[in-house]
Amino acid sequence: MRDYITHEWFTVLTVFGIFAITMAKYLNTLRFGDFISIIGNSKYLKIYSKDQKFIDPFDGLLFLNLVFSGSIFLFFCYSTFVSPLAFELISFLKLLLAVATVVIIKTLLERLIASLFEIDSIIDAYLFQKMTFLNYSGLVLVFSNLLLLYTGTNPKIVIITSFIVIFLINLIGFVTSFRNYQKIINPNFFYFLLYLCALEIAPYVLLYKVISEYNI
Repeated sequence: MRDYITHEWFTVLTVFGIFAITMAKYLNTLRFGDFISIIGNSKYLKIYSKDQKFIDPFDGLLFLNLVFSGSIFLFFCYSTFVSPLAFELISFLKLLLAVATVVIIKTLLERLIASLFEIDSIIDAYLFQKMTFLNYSGLVLVFSNLLLLYTGTNPKIVIITSFIVIFLINLIGFVTSFRNYQKIINPNFFYFLLYLCALEIAPYVLLYKVISEYNI
């Protein structure tokens, strides 16, 4: 009975995620086509980074899917590799809120630092690239969650494969950003490392601690 309840809620959230992706495609079909082909093609970044807004409906819809799909995937990761979890809606919503909060606060903090050091244009372009590849990872998570929910595929294989694919996607994004701003990074490499530790690694360590205390 509990497995049925778990799958029912995960199905609802997965449908919400797929609906968000569908709406993003419906609102801007051309942009979505460019977004899908971003791996190995910098056209999307070159075109749309110039017109980015603080609140972008297209990115916002893809971010919704990222939060829904990412939370479900993290639930399965914890249940598979740490300890089996019994599903409770309130606790899961806390996890979902934690995922969204970490990403949003992290982004706002980076924008604040950019304003303080008057490097808004550089950081804005970097954040756009980073969120683009994170949202792209959200598409992978939808497919992974469907395999975890509705097939008999070994969950460890699905999760590990998904992690590898997502790592490679975001590595491509990181390398792309590094190449674009290499002339700025090289003379300030120490500050770049400090940035990585403070704003790229620490928030996810915090999220891990939240997940590790996630008891249902």
